[in-house]
Parts: sequence; C-alpha cells; structure tokens
Amino acid sequence: MSATDELRPGYVISRVIKGGWQLAGGHGAVARDDAIADMAAYVASGITTFDCADIYTGVEELIGAFLRAADAQTRARVKVHTKFVPDLSILPTIDRAHVARIIDRSAARLGRERLDLVQFHWWDYDIPRWTETALWLRDLQQAGRIDLIGGTNFDTAHAAALLDAGVDLASMQVQYSLLDDRPARGLAALAAARGMKLLCYGTVAGGFLSERWLGAAEPRGDLPNRSLVKYRLVIDDAGGWDWFQALLRALDGVARRHATDIAAVAGRCVLDFPAVAAIIVGVSRGMHRAAHAAIPTLALDAADRAAIDAVLRQRRRLDGDVYALERDRTGRHGRIMKYDLGDT
Repeated sequence: MSATDELRPGYVISRVIKGGWQLAGGHGAVARDDAIADMAAYVASGITTFDCADIYTGVEELIGAFLRAADAQTRARVKVHTKFVPDLSILPTIDRAHVARIIDRSAARLGRERLDLVQFHWWDYDIPRWTETALWLRDLQQAGRIDLIGGTNFDTAHAAALLDAGVDLASMQVQYSLLDDRPARGLAALAAARGMKLLCYGTVAGGFLSERWLGAAEPRGDLPNRSLVKYRLVIDDAGGWDWFQALLRALDGVARRHATDIAAVAGRCVLDFPAVAAIIVGVSRGMHRAAHAAIPTLALDAADRAAIDAVLRQRRRLDGDVYALERDRTGRHGRIMKYDLGDT
C-alpha cells in the first residue's frame, strides 16, 4: 500500500497529513521550538504534507519557521496546504484585492513564493460571490502565485458548480469518518468522475475514536475544547453513546489483532473509502507519530471489516450533504461554529 498519492501528476502528498489546527492555541499553549522539532520528526517519518489555514492563528508562521530552518532537500519534499477562509461578515463585500492580499500574506508567512495548495471555504451559499471569489483564486493560480486550488466543505452541488465554472479543484477537504459518511452520498462520486481527490479531517472525531473513551462513561457537562463539543454532537446523531461504545469495542478488537490502536484503524478505514487521497491527523505533540506513519501500511482483512461493518449497519446517517448541518447557524451543529475568526 502506497504511503503517497498524487493530487495532480507530479504533485505528491503523503497519505497521512499533519494537521495544524491544534497548534493554533485553542487546545492549550504551544511551545514554538517543540512544535518546529515535531515537524522535522514527522517529515523524517515520511509524513511530508502539512495542513494549515490563514485563520489558524500563528500556524502558517510556525510552518514557515520550520521551512526556513530546514535544508533544501526537506523544503523540496514538504507540501504545505493552507486555506483561504474569509469571514462571514466580509463575504458580501469581498473583492479581488482582498483575495490577493490574503494569499500574499500566507506566502510571506510560509516563506514561499508560490503556495502549494490553497483550499477555499465559503460560509454561506446564499451570499452569491463564491464562484467569483474562486475565479479570483484561479487568476492568482494562472499568475503563478498558487500551484493547486482545492475546496473546503463544499457540498456536491456547489463543488460541481465550481468545477463547471472553470475552477480546477484538485481536492476537497471534508469531514469523513466512521461516524460521518456524508461525503459518500454524492461528493465522492463527483470527485472520482472529475479528478478531484478528498482530503479528510475528523477521522478520529477529535480524539473520541481512541482508547481514551473505550468503556468511559458518557461525558456530562462542559468538554475541554470546541472540537470535542462538535464531535460529541456527531456521536449523538450517529447512534448515541451506547452505539458509539460498541463501535469502539469493534475497533479495539481489530487494533489488538494488528498491534496498533483504535485511531489508526479508524484512519485506515477512511483511507480505503473511494476518492480519498489522504487523512489529516491533528496533533499538538508527536506522541502518536509512529502510529500515524504506519497507517498507510495497515492492511485490514475481511474479518476486520466484517466486525466494523456489523456496528456501522446500526449507524444513523447524519442529515444532508457535506457540511449542511454546520452551515445552519440556528441548528445544534451550527450554533457552536465560529464564522468570523477576525483574521482578515
């Protein structure tokens, strides 16, 4: 099983991507030197692709510091995927100059003349400038300031509309896991038909899909971070805590047979879904680095899949297409989202 994939001919990424959200400060203090050393260790282990965003406070700068300190061979191996996520409040008035300014700022933070992959997110489809904004990104791509363009959290219909408008989406970053199969309802088929790969976050549900929660009592009261709040809602919708415990037991049985852990099995399952090029693992420290690096070589057999599928057959499907629940600002999922990150 390959540890790499190509988003486009010659554009090689690792099938496990090191995520950057946990380095933005919302999951605790970040030690700069340790974070940079951890990046080097991940690259040495074969995980050569990093994910970040313009709205992840300080993360582009951290990756830029790592790249500046690295040797030329390392810099050439590493791909950095950032995002362009304009605040909800500025969507009605966004213009070409704003897009160019944010792209230039990301390039300066990362220390790169051309960004590898820019993943475009738009909070509200009812504000009709999303196609125009994506085409401004395409103009910057044609000018040599961006290599590839991807999307983040666009559903099937809107991803198709961007492709039809002439935006060559190399990838779409989406939430995809054993708990949340919304991309399987149309987006994965569109991706396969149009040459667009899926880059998947949420594969371990913010850490819920791990030994930490196996056999644990249902959590009550406040959870320590917004990621856990978000994925607790997903667990509730997918089947509730008792069903979730059955899934953890099945994953634990598979993990024990392969001398690995629950998170690795959950990630491997997503890597095997159609059109998936890579999974994004969010870490603030590298304690799971060896397990992450081994995910692409983990081979699940028919018995493994049967044990997992027996539980998944009892799963309730989340409503709607990709990210529909999160876009509903009056709903349970949407109310916890932050639509204005203030990094404009």
